[in-house]
Amino acid sequence: MPAEYADGHEPAAHHRASEAGRRRTQPDSEEPTLPVAAVARRLGVAPATLRTWDRRYGLGPSGHTGGKHRRYSPGDIARLEAMQRALLSGASTAEAARYALEAGDAARPPHEPGESAEPAARAPAGAGKQEQAAADDARARERRSRHARRLSAATLAMDPRAVRRLVEDAVAADGPLSTFDEVIAPVLAAITQGWGRQRPGIESEHVLTECALGALVRATPRVERPSNHHPVLLVAMRDDRRNLALYALAAGLALRGVDALVFNATLPSDALVAAARRCAPSAIVLWAYHASAAEPVLARRLSRSKQRGRVFVWGSGWDVSALPASVEPLGSVTEAADRISYVLAGVVTPG
Repeated sequence: MPAEYADGHEPAAHHRASEAGRRRTQPDSEEPTLPVAAVARRLGVAPATLRTWDRRYGLGPSGHTGGKHRRYSPGDIARLEAMQRALLSGASTAEAARYALEAGDAARPPHEPGESAEPAARAPAGAGKQEQAAADDARARERRSRHARRLSAATLAMDPRAVRRLVEDAVAADGPLSTFDEVIAPVLAAITQGWGRQRPGIESEHVLTECALGALVRATPRVERPSNHHPVLLVAMRDDRRNLALYALAAGLALRGVDALVFNATLPSDALVAAARRCAPSAIVLWAYHASAAEPVLARRLSRSKQRGRVFVWGSGWDVSALPASVEPLGSVTEAADRISYVLAGVVTPG
């Protein structure tokens, strides 16, 4: 609980912010809206946190269904995302709420020194929803590209505080899946290519990996009511230390209501087969970045198991031609989350 609420009373400024939030205009009835539970999963916070932000600061849903349930419009969610980014940047809860209310639907963190504060990309007046969606996608891609450039500079400068903050900001803005695919992975690839050409870099890779790991773990909510009755096992093969993708996938699945368990330390093949028998996982994902880490024999053993869980292989180390047809390869982190969600629950994630 923030210090300003230790006595149970709210300052008058917070009452004014709450009133300002409740005077928001009602969203267009054609806009898609989300219930509190869905918004909580999207932001990676507890539903009780959203209700507190609504009660204290007026950052709540502005729409209603036919009954008493209130639903969040895209503008409401944009304000919450702005507040979350401000919190990750070090603002107090009250400051972050005030910033989000003042910024409105176009809220974004204050620009850093030397960065131009250009207006957000907008489709031309009169453009349809498809054109606006394309403009929004372009703006999001530019934001992720900007995060990647800053992250690369902070990583090479061996600045763990900046690396940690930038990864947290990117996760808050775009979620763990897009952040890994479009921010973290490109920077890791560039760094490893650099030290592969005898340039310094392996120490920078460790800085980025350790800082990003902490941010991804913090972005992984506890799944109270998972859609899968048994967990998805995410397994790193043979001490393959380049397994950060497993934690990004675990975070993305958790935000979709899918429970997963990461096995980071290498388990002997027999122990992993025994674990699969004991917990009957909904699916098993075997990660191998290097070919030397891949174990086709283990993949075949698990695929022939009497358990019903699907077996996936993931990472550049696998030779798919050496695997049975029942073992399915996965692509990027986002594609992996989409495929596992679909296989387990038949859920197709838009966009």
